[in-house]
Order: sequence, then C-alpha cells, then structure tokens
Amino acid sequence: MSEYDFDELVERRGTGCVKWDEMNDPDVIPLWVADMDFKAAPAIQKAIRQRAEHGIFGYTFVGDTYYEAIISWFQRRHDWTIRREEILYTTGVVPAMSVAIKALTTPGEKVLILSPDYNCFFSSIRNNGCEVLETILHRTDDTFEVDWTDFETKCADEKTTVFLLCNPHNPCGRVWTRAELERMNDICMKHGVKVVSDEIHCELVMPGYQYQPFAAVSEQCRQNSVILNSPSKSFNIAGLQAANIICSRPDWRYLLDRAININEVCDVNPFGPVALIAAYNESEDWLDALNLYLWDNYQTLCDFAAHHLPQWKICKLEGTYLTWIDITATGMTSQAYCDCLFSEAKVWVNPGTMYGPVSGEGYIRLNIACPRARLQEALIRIKNIK
Repeated sequence: MSEYDFDELVERRGTGCVKWDEMNDPDVIPLWVADMDFKAAPAIQKAIRQRAEHGIFGYTFVGDTYYEAIISWFQRRHDWTIRREEILYTTGVVPAMSVAIKALTTPGEKVLILSPDYNCFFSSIRNNGCEVLETILHRTDDTFEVDWTDFETKCADEKTTVFLLCNPHNPCGRVWTRAELERMNDICMKHGVKVVSDEIHCELVMPGYQYQPFAAVSEQCRQNSVILNSPSKSFNIAGLQAANIICSRPDWRYLLDRAININEVCDVNPFGPVALIAAYNESEDWLDALNLYLWDNYQTLCDFAAHHLPQWKICKLEGTYLTWIDITATGMTSQAYCDCLFSEAKVWVNPGTMYGPVSGEGYIRLNIACPRARLQEALIRIKNIK
C-alpha cells in the first residue's frame, strides 16, 4: 500500500488549467493533454510553499544546488555522468527543442523523426524553417519497431542534418533499448546526422523496462547528441517551467547558448529551480509509487477493454502514461471517433492524426494519469455509447 494517495479526486476546474478549463463543459472528462491529475510530491509542495512565503519573486539565479541535483539524480538512477558545464537551463523542453533545431540546422534542411511522433516535433521543425522528414514506425503485434532500411535511406538524404528522437516515445509508448539507440547513432554518424533526443518522459517507465539515456550509451552517442530533459512530466510540474539542454560538445553548446538568447528563453521563474531540486533530491520514492499506480491503471484499461471494448487494440505501454489505441475496428477515422467520444460520452481524447496525418490514422491517444475511479468512469461512459 502506497503512502501517497493517487486516488484523491482533486478539483482542477477553475484554476486556469489547460486540461480541465480549456473546454468550458463541466461534464467532460479530459484524458487528452500530457498532464497528470495528481498533486505533486509532498517535498515539492513544501519547497514551493517555503519559497512563496518569502514574498519576492524577482529574476532568478540558478545556483550550485540546481546543477548538483541534476548530476546526482542521473548518476545514481541511470548511471549517466553529466558534467556541470554540459547543462544549459531553459523554460521548457519544447522551447529547448526549438533552440536545438535553430542551433544545429540551416533553414531548408530536413529533420528526421520516427512517426507517429509528438505533435510539437512537427511545429518546432517547421517554425525553424526546416522540413519534416518522417520514417514510419513498423507495427509488430502490439508494439512498434524502427524500419531500419527506411531510417538509413532518410539519413542518407544529403539535406537531412538532424534526427529528432523521442525517448521514451510519445505516443507509441516505446522505451528504446540500448541496442536500438546505438544502431540509430551508428547510422546517423555514418551520414553526418546529429541527434537531438527529447527525454522528458524518461522517469515514466513501466515494470520490466529501463530507460537508457541516449548520451550514456557510448562516447560516440555522447559526442553526437543534444539531450532535452526536465522533471516536468514525471513530477507533474510543467507549469513551473524548468528544463535543461545537456550537451558535451563545447562547439555545439556555444550555438545552443546563442539560440537560447535569440529565442529569449534564458530565464526561469523562481519556483522552477526550487521544484527541480525537491524532485530530484527528495521525491524518488514518490516517483516509484507513481509508476506502480500508472501500471495498475494500464492494467485496468486493458482488462476493461478486453471485456467491454473489443474494438480497441491497446498497444503495449513500456513508458509514458499515454496509451496508444488502435480503433480501426470501429470503421471510423481517428477524428470522427474522437468527436463521437466527446459528444456522446463526454470523454476527451486525442486523435492519432495529431501525431502523424498518415501514421496516426486509425489510433487515439488516451492519458491514464488520473485517479483510477476517474479512468473507470470514462471507460464506462465509452462502453455505454449506443
């Protein structure tokens, strides 16, 4: 029995919450955006309260304790040695992604992704004047694999200069293995392609799987990568806006630092560093309990679907709290099915086409990071659609 109450139903409406307040309908259960309906770890709440009591919230200096917390966390939890000078802080992983693309590409070049992929990958690439190049993940039973032949063909394109990786993968739920990551890098280095790895979901890993930091695979991976990371997803503190770009190469760091300043994402708010320090230094047991709760939610989803929603084929969840569900048996498009769930069941999920117009068709993405009773209520509503 966990000492943390993930079953607590916290009222989020009326707090300016994107997940709950964007759609002004009190009957809707939102299972869409990647945001958890759980209170942050007690140590984080305490640290924020103490900082708030000071009463002054001016420009924030990021000091030694911040860097030490990051370095200690990844060393002890993932056997990844990070040097302080490798860390550049910024406001969020999406801004960090835009920074990395701006720093490492020239407009008109191509950025390769594994599709379906996080929707902001598409917009960040295009916003920086580059072309999105997709290699479609290969569906094998209830999971996904890289099409290595197509991946290498796309890397060999002379206009491809960056591979933008999602590790673990959103929305397909893959936690890439060390061997897969090494193979990705070998192909990229062969063709002069730099790797930018979004690892924001790295702590959200289900039993039996292990997150492998891309930069810790080998020295070659370390020297050919820029890692984007944040405690925001794992500890549900995205609104506090603190993220890090980790890069071992001084020449690339110079370009990244310039891009941070060009994009004007060089300042964090006073609560971001405080929350990060409390997360990494004092909240590891909370995170472990969270992952077990999420795993039980996933089992609840799978069991319910097996008995009541046979038209759903739920893909294997190795990491993240975002389930990828094949709904082709309904005979509806992803968007039409989501519209039906919203109008008939008052349940809000994302159409797969958000994550790839072609590769995402026939899927929906459903967020299970909520109290189990809320997930069960949503599933019952969906079952009862006439």
